[in-house]
Amino acid sequence: MTAPRSTVKARESATGRPAGALEPAILHGQVAHRRLRPRAHGFAYPAFMLRLPLSRLDALPASGLPIGRRGRVSFDPCDHGDGGATPLCHFVRSLLALHGVEAAGEVVLYAFPRMLGHAFKPVSFFACHDRDGAVRAIVAEVNNTFGERHHYVLHAPGGAPLRDGVTLVAAKTLHVSPFCAVRGHYRFRFRFAAGRWLARIDYHDDDGAQPLVETWIAGRAAALDRAALHGLVSRYGWFTVAVVARIHLQAARLWVKRVPWFRKPGAPGVAATAGTVSTSASTI
Repeated sequence: MTAPRSTVKARESATGRPAGALEPAILHGQVAHRRLRPRAHGFAYPAFMLRLPLSRLDALPASGLPIGRRGRVSFDPCDHGDGGATPLCHFVRSLLALHGVEAAGEVVLYAFPRMLGHAFKPVSFFACHDRDGAVRAIVAEVNNTFGERHHYVLHAPGGAPLRDGVTLVAAKTLHVSPFCAVRGHYRFRFRFAAGRWLARIDYHDDDGAQPLVETWIAGRAAALDRAALHGLVSRYGWFTVAVVARIHLQAARLWVKRVPWFRKPGAPGVAATAGTVSTSASTI
């Protein structure tokens, strides 16, 4: 039975967040990347992510998503957090506590799953809600091809709720691409609507207004069930392997274009970097 429109509106206004944004889902869309200088370069690929409320992970195998074991499409908590036995929700809440952020509601993970047992997740996002459903913080989890992982803890001063489209700034800490130095900062923007997901990351290597690289991941929500999960392999192929192959293909194209190369520095000396709301206005 569908809830009356007035009931849905009331629920949204009471929580500051559409209730469906806390539901498990498959987000079908694309990932895009655009470099603006010193050589223009860009690409876009069909992509999808899973939206996974962490409190409901144990129930997801009944929907056809294996947790912690192999499957055509599966999810392994060890691919995230500290990579060990620490429950993801506990790991995220510990990070928030270290940064003085209170978000006692649902933690929703937006991430690429394993496909045919293989995993590579360049970036994942933990949206940390309060008990009323509003987003209080976002933890961006970044992995590079050298097996290193770093977390960017993004929140507003005083732990205020984060509005869709607000710009969050964090210093770049982890080496990701040999064509980008470890300096400057990221500017993150998000939309967490029930039916649509968008994460945009602009990388600024200096203090100028123009970013060096613009990246975004967008998708529209669909039901997470056995039939939909089964169809992901035929729709996207061996997606996680393709991600790694495409990273190396685009690196080769940048090399051909003679884009400057930066040697990899050592791993970051800290496990997480704090970020906060930008004081300058922007749009998403």
